[in-house]
Amino acid sequence: MYQLHLYDTPIAMNTALATAIIANLQNAINLRNCASLAVSGGPTPIELFQILSKAQLAWEKVYITLADERWVDKHHEDSNERLIHTHLLQNKAKAAHFISLKTVAENPYDGVDEIQARLEQLLPLPIDVLVLGMGDDGHTASLFPHAENLSKGLDMHSERMVIDMKPLTAPHDRISLTLPVILNSKHLYLQLSGKKQQQVLQQALAGINSNDMPIRAVLHQQKLPLQIYLAQ
Repeated sequence: MYQLHLYDTPIAMNTALATAIIANLQNAINLRNCASLAVSGGPTPIELFQILSKAQLAWEKVYITLADERWVDKHHEDSNERLIHTHLLQNKAKAAHFISLKTVAENPYDGVDEIQARLEQLLPLPIDVLVLGMGDDGHTASLFPHAENLSKGLDMHSERMVIDMKPLTAPHDRISLTLPVILNSKHLYLQLSGKKQQQVLQQALAGINSNDMPIRAVLHQQKLPLQIYLAQ
């Protein structure tokens, strides 16, 4: 269950997506005096983050976390937390509250329970706005193809909010939001850019095996409308 929004340029796509996200967050603030936003890392959302950071919003009422994180130091160049602080938690959005998916544990398996408790305590649930990305291998968040823990991450009957993940096709151990948390969000977006990602999307839509391409579990579900924003 999805709706596809096509744009000629990344700036047009990011501007439209930012407008939708701000409207969702404002509605949440109006309803419960707070809002929650979960975002993804990588290069694709950087321009979106920069636009959001300058938006007029009561950011002090917004709680931001990540869809996933690499198990590296927060100053590491591959850290999603570092990316968020550099590009999103700036300007007006500096007033927002950030909830990290990282602990001092040596690995995500040892840190996952602490992060679960942290999210349950600090993050307004369900998540108001969740922005996913997609890798060329069809992963989303850090739900990677054929990873040992993938079935647990995709289990809609699980009560886990986060799960540790060891990708077969990417560096670093990871921690990721689980599929039930993703699909329990109020507004769900998938942000894509370029011909390659358009081709991967078409491939994902053409099949049903989520072990091969975990993004299929999001694309083919009937629980929550997915809004796909694609810059061609």
